[in-house]
Amino acid sequence: MADAHAAHGFHNEELVKQYEKVGFGGKVGFGERPAVLVIDLAKAWTDSESPLGSDLSGPIAETARILKEARAKGLPIFFTTMAFEPDFSDLGDNVLRKKPVSSVQVKGTEWVEIVPELDRQPDEVLINKPRASSFYATNLHGLLQGKNVDTLIITGCSTSGCVRATSQTSHDHNIRTIVPRQAVGDRSKTAHDAALFDINARMADVVDVEEVLDYIKAL
Repeated sequence: MADAHAAHGFHNEELVKQYEKVGFGGKVGFGERPAVLVIDLAKAWTDSESPLGSDLSGPIAETARILKEARAKGLPIFFTTMAFEPDFSDLGDNVLRKKPVSSVQVKGTEWVEIVPELDRQPDEVLINKPRASSFYATNLHGLLQGKNVDTLIITGCSTSGCVRATSQTSHDHNIRTIVPRQAVGDRSKTAHDAALFDINARMADVVDVEEVLDYIKAL
């Protein structure tokens, strides 16, 4: 059994080996029909003036690199944001109590718009998701099925929240799930490191961006 007090991240080689020994961390690899999903890279999460915001300039830049290659190959690309009515009647009282920070996520405001650096195109679907997983109460799964997608490349934020939740649901739908480590981010480094470790152990392949780019270019 892994030491519960051990540092939780890829840098802890002993913990990695413990997980691998008991059968976690297998590889699913890339399939033949990928899509790219960009989670919540909007101003609410990327602007320091937002209570939700943190410095995600690195993940934004790496996501832009992936999008450039994906667009060149004509891959399906999806974006998500989270936006609610001004009175939050569509959010839910208990959710708002738990996360009062959600008050910045209002429909029609600049806070929930995708950052311009990613240059979202008209044919790239924007999904408004009401919860952490991009699959929950959305049509994402149906859209992926319609495109015969067998591999979902997930970028965006936050690693410990929406990226992790979406990776879990993608895995639960038996989709090959890939998380490029440099293209996801979090407001907390320790939360980011721990989430990447768990994502890789249980639900997706966490790989370098360069591996994703090489895969897309070779399609």
